[in-house]
Amino acid sequence: MPYPDHWEADVVLADGGTAHLRPIRAGDAELLREFYARLSPESIYYRFFSPRPQLSDREIEHFTTVDYVDRVALIATIGDAMIAVVRYDRLGRRPGAPGGADSGSAGPGGDIWRAAVTGYTAATAESAGTAEVAFLVEDAQQGRGLGTVLLEHIAAAARERGIRRFIADVLPENRRMTTVFRAAGYEAQQRFEDGVIRLTLDLEPTETSREVMAAREHRAESRSIERLLSPRSVAVIGASREARSVGQTVLRNLLGGDFTGPVFPVNPTAPAVAGVRAHPTVAAIPDPVDLAVVAVPGEHVNEVVAQCAAKGVHGLVVVSSGFGEAGPEGRARQDDLVRLARANGMRVVGPNCLGIANSDPAVRLNATLAPTLPGRGPVGFFSQSGALGITILRWAAERGLGLSTFVSAGNRADVSGNDLMQYWEEDPATEVILLYLESIGNPRKFTRLARRISRAKPIVAVKSGRTTQGVPLGHAARALSLPDHAVSALFAQAGVVRVDTLGDLFDVAQILAYQPLPTGRRVAIVGNSNSIALLAQDAATAADLDPLPPVELGPAAGPAEFEAALAGILADEEADAVVTVFAPPVRGGLDPEVAAAIVRQAEGAAKPVIATYLGERGLLHGSVPSYPAPEDAVRALAYAVRYAERRRRPPGRVPALSGVDRDRARTLIEELLAAPVAVPADPPVRTADPAPVDRRELEPERTAELLACYGIEPADGAEADGAGIVTQIRTAEDPSFGAIVSFGLADPTAELLEDRAYRLAPLTDVEAAGLVRAIRAAPLLLGHRGAEPVDVAALEHLLLRASRLSDDLPEVARLELEVVARTSGAVVRSARLWLARPPGPRIDHVRRLRPS
Repeated sequence: MPYPDHWEADVVLADGGTAHLRPIRAGDAELLREFYARLSPESIYYRFFSPRPQLSDREIEHFTTVDYVDRVALIATIGDAMIAVVRYDRLGRRPGAPGGADSGSAGPGGDIWRAAVTGYTAATAESAGTAEVAFLVEDAQQGRGLGTVLLEHIAAAARERGIRRFIADVLPENRRMTTVFRAAGYEAQQRFEDGVIRLTLDLEPTETSREVMAAREHRAESRSIERLLSPRSVAVIGASREARSVGQTVLRNLLGGDFTGPVFPVNPTAPAVAGVRAHPTVAAIPDPVDLAVVAVPGEHVNEVVAQCAAKGVHGLVVVSSGFGEAGPEGRARQDDLVRLARANGMRVVGPNCLGIANSDPAVRLNATLAPTLPGRGPVGFFSQSGALGITILRWAAERGLGLSTFVSAGNRADVSGNDLMQYWEEDPATEVILLYLESIGNPRKFTRLARRISRAKPIVAVKSGRTTQGVPLGHAARALSLPDHAVSALFAQAGVVRVDTLGDLFDVAQILAYQPLPTGRRVAIVGNSNSIALLAQDAATAADLDPLPPVELGPAAGPAEFEAALAGILADEEADAVVTVFAPPVRGGLDPEVAAAIVRQAEGAAKPVIATYLGERGLLHGSVPSYPAPEDAVRALAYAVRYAERRRRPPGRVPALSGVDRDRARTLIEELLAAPVAVPADPPVRTADPAPVDRRELEPERTAELLACYGIEPADGAEADGAGIVTQIRTAEDPSFGAIVSFGLADPTAELLEDRAYRLAPLTDVEAAGLVRAIRAAPLLLGHRGAEPVDVAALEHLLLRASRLSDDLPEVARLELEVVARTSGAVVRSARLWLARPPGPRIDHVRRLRPS
């Protein structure tokens, strides 16, 4: 087999550092020899079951020469050093293989990478779907989570090569290895014989194994961001003595923000910058450096990164431009930057970014180009745009919106919004997450994280490109292939509050960050202006809220009247939220005592209180959101109401389905993909991916055979021709989001009006029910104008089966089911299915950083 480059991956380790994983190559002999020489006698004994000071040339050649099918090894590297290895050897003979797989023919003790070394031969293997596995981690690198991430990746490679289980024999005293295997989350069995523990692992991913992987990914990526945002020392490389230069600006902002650790300017010629002693290179700094802010010209950045790697820097903030946004040459430079940084254990913010900030009093980090930051507060903000960053920070400060941390990712070559969400999920200082996105590098992971996080912390997002769906040149992400309303639906399914503008972003954040969530849609309106109160009432009705009759206090109402009215409304169980309206009298002005009265009543209230002070925008006394117009206030409240409803809604579960034979489906797909193309026809599919896709449509008989594996049976004859409403279920393997399920009426008008609803697979029972009801034509299915409703439960059941098929089988590029919904049951009238081999493994099957 050719070298499987799609197995290569950059990974984040448990302590937040990074490493590179790749298949071993014949040219790695010297790396292996050096790696082995650094191992302790104890590590060698645990893997070899006897002392062995060195490897022979023959053994080196044997271990580095693999076939990437029956004998596979992956190594982890940092810089130029190999630090860990994992290996499997298939047991038994594959059907059709020219020769038996090597299973340790060197005899007991002949293969140090095998965990089972005592008299085990190929003849004892249950089947060719079994392989022996073991890993070995350099002593100095142990405790960083390398064993678990290596096991995840070798398991994915093994599944791709048809291996379904691993076995490993481990010495009882080797607790570290047994802990890794037991904690992997796979179904495991063990027994003790001949003085060793024999472990058997079923490699089929389970709910537990996925949860374990997600938890480890979360901890590692969160830690990597924590290291960036809480450095103990910062170097500014390219700190110039020129006033208002990029390097000097960052340096002065760090100093002016009163960073709690040492700051080291790096300038090859100046003895000092901004009154602080400078160093000619980062290597010349006598103390450790956690974070380096790089502000040198783009063409010199990568040589600086190499120096930072040698210094042991943990993370980089690259404010320099001249990368992906500058064309192909800059794009290549950007790829090299990320590759070099990750290979040496560093994460990268940027390039072409504004910087990062942390308002924690124990850190006080302003490593940005912004001269001032908003005060301390409960909001974490991720901005993909460096150019907008200063404006965003200024607007937040003007509104009194406090930030916990801020990251401007610029070209987002490495650190992304997904990484920040991992960090903010458990950050006690962050209660609301704000995102300004221009592209989504890994939408599938984004929605997976958002589904989990949004049930505890609101996520509010602005995504530009609603009409263009384009991707800025510097961002390493493809354009989204779905229509924008479908993207909005998928965001909503994940619990993300998607707003249209930056103004809306701040308007909604003011409520979610400083007020309790509304418990319903009933809105009380109280104020001293009847006309403005009526505007608020109209806006609430238009936003699908339930406004109560406004409480009119009269134009002369002062603090006492407002306080008494609010006290009554907040005690009234008929109201779920309160909008207060204050219009200053003609001869008066904005009365600060009225604002104080509103704030006093809002403090500790179980309902959100928001205000309209004409011309005022921000927070009254730092807690009650105020808006210049009632429409702004009500629109922001409506977003908060819908978010609260989604959060209260049961999450549902992915139900177990009877009659599903996934193993048969996988075998059938492999047979079909290996067969000649039978029907080359292919429907038009919206996609921004310019690469040709080798798709093939299956014949009806083979389509029916594959669908039957998931309990879906197309009807024929009179059963298919019966009366009912014609609906359509589609699934597609989207290049960005993964498996997508859509539903709509099979009607030209519905197609013309794009009346289709979209969800991510796999569907929960709650999501399947919501999908049927999400189209505008849903009343026709539910009994419009007295008509008898169709069997909606049968439609939901079909959606669950189609979504399970799509999620299990990424090779199903597209599925179209025409379904007749009747008062009793739902019949699949016709089915079309297209297959295509995915270009590589799904990105969420193993922990890996997205490509640069």
